[in-house]
Amino acid sequence: MSDHRIELTVNGQTRSATVEGRRTLSDFLRIDAGYTGVHVGCEHGVCGACTVIVDGRAVRSCLMLAVQADGAAVTTVEGLAAPDGTLHPVQQALRDAHGLQCGFCTPGIVMTLAALTSDEKKPGAETLLGAMSGHICRCTGYQGIRKAARALAGEDV
Repeated sequence: MSDHRIELTVNGQTRSATVEGRRTLSDFLRIDAGYTGVHVGCEHGVCGACTVIVDGRAVRSCLMLAVQADGAAVTTVEGLAAPDGTLHPVQQALRDAHGLQCGFCTPGIVMTLAALTSDEKKPGAETLLGAMSGHICRCTGYQGIRKAARALAGEDV
């Protein structure tokens, strides 16, 4: 297998590494870089647990190779809260709506909602709820998640 030198920015910090061409971004982030908030569930892009933000877009990191992220800006769930511990608005909305169960799916859901609700984007509830169809929550925390999504869209909940 061929090795490749990559450099990317993860949560604002430059990371350089040599990776095998077949190394997934999720494995690079979890194993090599230590960002264990990136959860790996199905490894087929179906469950959404591995979702991270790459150059502003929500991406299934189990379906992306680390070499494809060379030069990219990647944000994981560890990079959302402010340095002083203040939660990101998505994290706060999920907390307020009790949209958290076991926590396995939560980072991926947070990252999808965060990508859709950045400062420039103000999607409606239907857009946010539609994006949640790409996530599987085995704990059936969907009602709290849906409530948080509606709150992020500015709806009274």
